[in-house]
Amino acid sequence: MCAPASIAAIILGHLALVDIKRTAGRMAGRGMAIAGLTLGYIGIGLTTLYFLFIFVVVRNTFSRDVPGNEAAAIETMRTYETALKAYAEKCPAQGYPATLSPLGPGYGDCTRANLIHDPRLVAGAPIHKGYMFVYKPGVHGHDQVTVFALVAQPIAPGSTGKRFFYLDEGGVIREAASQIIGPNSPPLGESVAPADDPDDDEQDKPGRPNKP
Repeated sequence: MCAPASIAAIILGHLALVDIKRTAGRMAGRGMAIAGLTLGYIGIGLTTLYFLFIFVVVRNTFSRDVPGNEAAAIETMRTYETALKAYAEKCPAQGYPATLSPLGPGYGDCTRANLIHDPRLVAGAPIHKGYMFVYKPGVHGHDQVTVFALVAQPIAPGSTGKRFFYLDEGGVIREAASQIIGPNSPPLGESVAPADDPDDDEQDKPGRPNKP
């Protein structure tokens, strides 16, 4: 009733029934073939339910920890900010790196600056706690890279995270509720001032008594 054996049971069961039918009943084993088919289909069904259960558990785990995922994404953005600035100071001819890989473990040179010790954060498309980080340098080739953009986007928006985060060479982490995010997005944690209460304006007018 395991998935590989279930597939074999279904295939061989059907082949057996075909052979038995061709012999017009001279070949025995029809009951065993039907039993193999039955167990094979049950095994496929149970395997499907198992993977569905795992998917739901993983999705719900991420969903319950949306604040934790977002906090981890912000902390990772700060880690990148520190490492990118240190790299630009260490390698002024290069400026910021062309990819995140040079920030990873190594000898401390411009190829492997040893500024981030977690190999997962210097992969081609880093993924950490429900977020994917996309890094884009401003200039390629032999010119010095003086600008960059780093975006943290939830793998499953609304489930692994609700906010998108943005960072550039200015060092300000910005946030947005959608993937439309950039240097004009509001800084992290910046609250909008509440609108003035029209009743407050009315009570400030001369000759009108204030509300108790």
